[in-house]
Amino acid sequence: MAVEDVKLGVSEQPKPLRADAVRNRERILRSASIVFAERGLDVTLDDIAAHAGVGVGTVYRRFSTKEAIIDALFENAIAQLVALADEAAKLGDAWEGLIWFMEQALELQARDHGLRDVVTHGSYGGARVSNSRERIMPAVDKLLQRAQREGYVRKDIGGGDVAILVMMVNAVAGYGAAVEPDLWRRYLAVLLDGMSTRKAPMHVLGTPPEIETVEKLLSNPRPSRR
Repeated sequence: MAVEDVKLGVSEQPKPLRADAVRNRERILRSASIVFAERGLDVTLDDIAAHAGVGVGTVYRRFSTKEAIIDALFENAIAQLVALADEAAKLGDAWEGLIWFMEQALELQARDHGLRDVVTHGSYGGARVSNSRERIMPAVDKLLQRAQREGYVRKDIGGGDVAILVMMVNAVAGYGAAVEPDLWRRYLAVLLDGMSTRKAPMHVLGTPPEIETVEKLLSNPRPSRR
């Protein structure tokens, strides 16, 4: 190999980021995580820069688009949801596994508006997040089909139904975040009982929300803006 080739190979290696650039990148990601969790993914790079205490130009130098930040933050978060489904599949009782997965997944999304947006809106993120998101449905289908084989879940329920039911409960979580954060659990229980083959209700719902609570929910024009 010629000396010129060796030099060329070395020169093509990516330069490591300076210490201040690394610190700025980490600060931007921390702020983006907080802003996304509180306000969802409709925020701008200006919003993220303001929270991080840096100029928007600094954000653009580290991340050319908001989708690049979303990819950096949420690929692992979605992988965590898939891991939850895999863990639920190992539980001895298929019905308990399905319930456990839905409760855990929805709890994560109730706490993080950004994650909820990524899961329920396919337009957010780039290829990395899209590829991770595509892994969720097969994992959920596996849980659902096992529960159906064991006679716990109605045969006419499909994976698409589960996805839409999760979107419905997520909507309650969004509107209720600032009013009654755990309200979504009540409606998850209603939906799970509707999926079940058992005639008697399996969940104790407790006291229904007062009309005042409903009015507060309806008066919130932008869900989960805390």
